[in-house]
Amino acid sequence: MKSPIALTQFPRTNVFRKGDVFVLFGELFDRGYATHLVDQARNAGMEIVGITVGRRDENNTLRPLNDEELAAAEARIGGKIINVPLMAGFDLDAPAGTPTPTDLLAKMTLESWEDDKLDWAHIERCREVGVERFRTSLSKVMRILDGMISDGRNVYFAHTMAGGIPKAKVFMVIANRIYKGRGARHMSSQTLLDSDLGKLILQNFDEVSANTFRHLIDLSAGIRARVEASGGQVRYSAFGYHGTGILVSGEYRWQTYTNYTQGYAKMRLERVAQEAWASGIKATVYNCPEIRTNSSDVFAGIELPLIPLLLALKKEGGGDWVEGQWQACRDLLAEEYTVEDVLQKIADMQTSDVMRPFYDFSAWPMPNSPGQSDLAIGTSGEITAMHKDGKALISDLLSRLVVEAVGQLIFGESSEPSGPVLWLNHDIVARTLVRTKGASRESLAAA
Repeated sequence: MKSPIALTQFPRTNVFRKGDVFVLFGELFDRGYATHLVDQARNAGMEIVGITVGRRDENNTLRPLNDEELAAAEARIGGKIINVPLMAGFDLDAPAGTPTPTDLLAKMTLESWEDDKLDWAHIERCREVGVERFRTSLSKVMRILDGMISDGRNVYFAHTMAGGIPKAKVFMVIANRIYKGRGARHMSSQTLLDSDLGKLILQNFDEVSANTFRHLIDLSAGIRARVEASGGQVRYSAFGYHGTGILVSGEYRWQTYTNYTQGYAKMRLERVAQEAWASGIKATVYNCPEIRTNSSDVFAGIELPLIPLLLALKKEGGGDWVEGQWQACRDLLAEEYTVEDVLQKIADMQTSDVMRPFYDFSAWPMPNSPGQSDLAIGTSGEITAMHKDGKALISDLLSRLVVEAVGQLIFGESSEPSGPVLWLNHDIVARTLVRTKGASRESLAAA
């Protein structure tokens, strides 16, 4: 992508109706982007079908969910779970009798990891085992799913798989220094990526976050052909991250969290969608704004671009509901601080000479730097300290709003998507919230 392509108009088409099938291709987590997307499908009367990544036993053997786990998963999603393990990635795979990539990483230490080398021929064999395992299981899932979809029904596949960090103790320490380290504890993200450890992690990110989307599109071809031949339509969506347009000095500007190591996999995800689109398949990656999730909390400062959404809400309509959100945010701060104080800190960071080089879209994802890390991580800590409770933050409140808006936008746009890669910037998110939340409040007051 040479420049971000923003979704600028509210979706006007809706092909999904009662009895259509919504397939969540990934597990549902309480703080993830997919929660409200599932709500949208449920509200439309669609049948919800989910999958599971399975679980590992004490010997790291992959297994289906047990009865208790399956019941909990189906209650969470509000539908049927196809209980065939679809764990992505190859970090725990290997030819029989040989070490897995995770086994090899266990030998690395803080003193040796930069120079430690991996047997890449063996790593490739592990990758092949992992991919074959995944595709074999996915083929089984598709056979089961095919029997659950009657002719003439529309089908929506929502890909939510992401991640791929191997469980290696040495990486946990390294990640803490890259994503949270300042001063003497700072570590260069590029140092990690130049190492064999980093190269392996990037490969696993690709397999989990991007290549699973390709496998989904390829192995659902039979379902797609049958559904379309019977008059139905099939759609695919995936969640991306490639920076976000937010208000900076009164104008919407693309910016990003640095260093977003998974960014390489997200670009591969975009290419999968573009290739599918070129073949006539309606597959779209939606690049979403930063929010706080269970997985994003490792990235100190990723929540900062979220807070200027308050400014976008005023710019895109304002009103009583928006003022209510500002007040709710004021109530979360210690008495001596204001929302304006928080926004000023973020504005000072955004407009600093240190951050300007990181607004280069073509260079994404850029490695971190000592100055950038110090400023972003420091600002994050200072803003957290301005709250009454470090576990009840403005960014939590705004994350929930973004998730709600993103769910509406993705579900609506996927009926007739305008392209394979779209950015959901703060302007369309704010307009969606003002339009739906503000309007519903006004209707309630009128009643």
